[in-house]
Amino acid sequence: MPEEYHDVVVLGTGPAGLQAAIHAARAKVSVLVMGRKARSSLYRAHIENYCSLEKATGEEFLRQGIQQAEGSGARFLTEDVVGITAADGGYTIQTESERALHTRSLVMAMGITRNRLGVPGEKALLGRGVSYCVDCDAGFYKEVPVAIAGGASGAVSGALTLLFYASEVHLVCDALEVTDRLEEQIRASNVQIHENRKIQEILGQDAVEGVALDNGSRLPVQGLFIETGAKGAVELAATLGVALDAEKYKYILTDKEQHTNVPGIFAAGDITGPPWQVAKAVGEGCVAGLSAAKHAKKFR
Repeated sequence: MPEEYHDVVVLGTGPAGLQAAIHAARAKVSVLVMGRKARSSLYRAHIENYCSLEKATGEEFLRQGIQQAEGSGARFLTEDVVGITAADGGYTIQTESERALHTRSLVMAMGITRNRLGVPGEKALLGRGVSYCVDCDAGFYKEVPVAIAGGASGAVSGALTLLFYASEVHLVCDALEVTDRLEEQIRASNVQIHENRKIQEILGQDAVEGVALDNGSRLPVQGLFIETGAKGAVELAATLGVALDAEKYKYILTDKEQHTNVPGIFAAGDITGPPWQVAKAVGEGCVAGLSAAKHAKKFR
């Protein structure tokens, strides 16, 4: 067994990972959390629909979560994982600095990587008008014009949701790739559809001021939602035989205790599938942390 051992290792420093760390540490087991908070999708976002928290920045939410986890006894390691193998009744984790860590319980809370447009202005204006989640941020765009990029069900349903908030909604897509019923619904709505179009640039200095399309036109919007799908951070899970959802093969399947089909491996948060909400992530993180601690104690 490698010299460096932790009862529970949590992968991810988003709300799911931090809550798992807090509860596991309070259960009196050794806990190590791996990841970088700036990579959390919440880091540049805002929160206004979390019970008893009127409004907060994602950065502040994560900062306080890290303090709580450290206060509960969890340790943090700001390194990436490059490989995980089953070993000695648990799991050996290889880090980017070639450290070998061993654990009995592994909590996967790495979130997902959003599919990006890869256009100028996208990265610079993230959190300042650029969003990847309509359900999370629609409330910030009341009575202002917005655009949404994508032609699949996520974008189309998101555009319909935005009609309840924004003054006008533009949908920019190559083509609509949805069911006939959803297509009828979007075409009958007040959403302005720009088919066979691509966004070439997101305009603005300190905030989104518009988007430039590939036909030379510009849409004067104050927000852009990018809903082109999501790629699950499941490569490490797949190598361990962790079961994924049969439909999209993007999310980890868990039971009510957040246990996967592999003994000692738990998952929580966005990596287990939608909805992309802090409340879901925190709840699942709580259960995963307690379950992981309980599993680790069996080997004492």
